Amino acid sequence: MSQQSRRRPSQTYRPPKKDPVRILAFDALRAVDERDAYANLVLPPLLRRAREQGDFDSRDAALATELVYGTLRRQGTYDAIIAECVDRPLREVDPPVLDVLSLGAHQLLGTRIPTHAAVSASVELARVVLGDGRAKFVNAVLRRISQHDLDGWLERVAPPYDEDPEDHLAVVHSHPRWVVSALWDALGGGRAGIEDLLEADNERPEVTLVARPGRSSTGELLDLLGEEGGLPGRWSPYAVRLAEGGEPGALDPVREGRAGVQDEGSQLVAIALAGAPLEGRDERWLDGCAGPGGKAALLGALAAGRGAALVAAEKQPHRARLVERALAGNPGPYQVVTADGTRPAWRPGTFDRVLVDVPCSGLGALRRRPEARWRRRPEDLDGFAPLQRALLREALESVRVGGVVGYATCSPHLAETRAVVDDVLEARDGSAGAEWIDARPLMPGVPALGDGPDVQLWPHLHGTDAMYLALLRRTA
Repeated sequence: MSQQSRRRPSQTYRPPKKDPVRILAFDALRAVDERDAYANLVLPPLLRRAREQGDFDSRDAALATELVYGTLRRQGTYDAIIAECVDRPLREVDPPVLDVLSLGAHQLLGTRIPTHAAVSASVELARVVLGDGRAKFVNAVLRRISQHDLDGWLERVAPPYDEDPEDHLAVVHSHPRWVVSALWDALGGGRAGIEDLLEADNERPEVTLVARPGRSSTGELLDLLGEEGGLPGRWSPYAVRLAEGGEPGALDPVREGRAGVQDEGSQLVAIALAGAPLEGRDERWLDGCAGPGGKAALLGALAAGRGAALVAAEKQPHRARLVERALAGNPGPYQVVTADGTRPAWRPGTFDRVLVDVPCSGLGALRRRPEARWRRRPEDLDGFAPLQRALLREALESVRVGGVVGYATCSPHLAETRAVVDDVLEARDGSAGAEWIDARPLMPGVPALGDGPDVQLWPHLHGTDAMYLALLRRTA
């Protein structure tokens, strides 16, 4: 046999290995980037389709979920690290390539996946979705990233806290600098509190159920879940917390609409409005910004228990349909109307209790929608401000004298909370007069509610979204 015939080819083509878990995670990130989609809306149908095709088991679904949410939550940190490992400005890296790099960085720095497995799996993903040429670039960058752990990288890419506290926290805890500043202003206090809050934003939130009174009970839900499947809520008498990996849709009360998925902070807002002291008539309640229907369903059940009727108003027709679905089967009278709360379809002074959970920046729900922190800009608040004030003004007009209005928002930003209420109360012209009601006694057992009379909930203190609530009584 000749010498030449004994030689092996210098290179043999090997087709890339298709990893359905990482391909799904990549597809979800691309949808978030390209279509401004939200991961909590994109991921479930992708997982459902994968299960139907027989590609996924529960462990695969858990890994895919961790890869998507972990990458989005730590995007700012990973961007800073990747920027140190590429030879061009990050904005010049193609977005699909950056998504693969971010997924790889999360596996290397944010999970227990072994280094060699994280790099090789990411390179194989790159070969499938990007091609062999760009896979080599991915391989080179991830090998640089693998030279240090997360703490080592943070020492290199985050400015010292003493020199620039806000920028340090922004890089270490993966929040835009302006969000760090806004949250710190709202929270007050020193470094420990803001670091606890930012870290809580990066943790996976519990799934919490609400047992709608008169239709279900926490006892029923806990019996169905078993000892290891669920725990009572911390603060709401209607809440049940699911164990990790629990499937709400597998429960009959949830499928039947007798219970639902609802953060405890949202439950507390509805409960506090319903519990506010009221003299005289208590027959007509209004949810003035009812979509998608979670608070309306709880309010409707609470109203039914007292013989009161609920009107649920929502401006957007498709969201009004979601409200109808949430309220279907409510034991008491209710009506869903497609109406703009700033131009009411009802007469002034019609209602005894009114809730307006106003559109906002959503900075209080960054645990659930981590991509929102990268989409929002400080100027967005200027767009929300007129609407928030108009909704509160009209809510005060819609309630009778002596009636109660709850102003709620899923944001702790001071420009969306106390500033809105103060401005409306000061501008009496064309608006009903009102006085504060102390909301804190209406959340019994909940600690760290501040000086009042309004209430700000926090992820790191209460385990809830950062819901804000101001309760007002119309006086004239």
